Amino acid sequence: MVVHVVDIVNVRRNNMTLFEDLKWRGLIKDISSPELENKLNNEKLTFYIGTDPTADSMHIGHFSSFLIATRLAKYGHKPILLIGGATGLIGDPKPSKERQMITKEAVEKNVLGLTKQAKEIFGFEVVNNYDWIKNINTIDFLRDYGKYINVNYMLDKDIISRRLESGITFCEFAYTILQGLDFVHLYESKGVTLEVAGSDQWGNITTGIELARKKLDTELYGMTMPLVLDANGVKFGKTEGNALWLDKNKTSSYELYQYLINSSDLCVIDYLKKLTFLNKEEIENIEIEHNKQPELRYAQKILAREVITFLHGEEEFNKAVKISESLFSGNIKNLSVEEIKDGFKDVPNFEINDELPLIDLLVNNSIASSKREAREFINAGSITINGDKYLEENIVISKDKAIGNEIVIIRKGKKKYFVGKFI
Repeated sequence: MVVHVVDIVNVRRNNMTLFEDLKWRGLIKDISSPELENKLNNEKLTFYIGTDPTADSMHIGHFSSFLIATRLAKYGHKPILLIGGATGLIGDPKPSKERQMITKEAVEKNVLGLTKQAKEIFGFEVVNNYDWIKNINTIDFLRDYGKYINVNYMLDKDIISRRLESGITFCEFAYTILQGLDFVHLYESKGVTLEVAGSDQWGNITTGIELARKKLDTELYGMTMPLVLDANGVKFGKTEGNALWLDKNKTSSYELYQYLINSSDLCVIDYLKKLTFLNKEEIENIEIEHNKQPELRYAQKILAREVITFLHGEEEFNKAVKISESLFSGNIKNLSVEEIKDGFKDVPNFEINDELPLIDLLVNNSIASSKREAREFINAGSITINGDKYLEENIVISKDKAIGNEIVIIRKGKKKYFVGKFI
């Protein structure tokens, strides 16, 4: 998605400046200087936001942060997206333990995936800090950067101080200087004067500001955003420990739709502010309409539409809605094989080698524990195949009864689904 940048920065939208809009959306936690408000409203800044390549795809948590690049670009600022090919080899210190090292081969693969994805989704310039850090030897690093950052200054940083009791290696200890080095390098090479990041990166941002002040006698600026959390205080997009990926091949649009449509009423308006470009009046009207009948999930449906359309396009959103509505109504025959695979990814799957009577199919694949139990389900009308009710235990389930001559969806009762695939 390519963003077309406006020519005039100090415009007001819905009677709000850019800074006022960001504050209303809850997207500002820390700023390094009060001057930043005026600069955001009345100047054209070149800024950067980065991520380390711990995977070959960003997840929905990255989206909430990287989306601010698009917001600022709409007001005339120039974004640069940084992929940490060098810092990713070290790893930002975790709060409680040493981060597991990633191999160089894995980092290189992840850098390629993230670079491609960032360009496709956001359309901005992407840089890799490995390109400049790889040429700095140890002595130059210590003389040109390490000499400017006091150890006591680093020890005061929250992410480091929390690790002092359990221990922190020099490798992770030095991470903050590398990120500061990035800020200085991008200032010198591309005129970057602002770094934007999630609130957990505040200590690293201020190291860059300190390094620029001491090394270059210049002032750079930093801004952080609060982490987006769910109703339980868990990072947005974490489901049972698994991230929701922006790569639709890793997390389908339907899976993303299901997560967003089930957002808590306590959080959905906050998500609309942070994750969409709907304006203040639109979101306030959505909130009024939603509160009339919360059970209809009006706000959640709009949230899903806005996020999925931005990431994957209108066709993918419509596909997600179609799958959801078909599964809810039981009209499964409307779905293609690929749509079924998306919608039933987490449902128990089994392979069908031979055409079998229904009763044997149920028992052989543990849908029923015995033929007696299978008969009880069939006679009670509790078994449907591809949406059709089956009442004859000896009817042969053949390929011509499968969707696309391949997939058989068996529902037992009202909610238990099983997916069989002819091979």
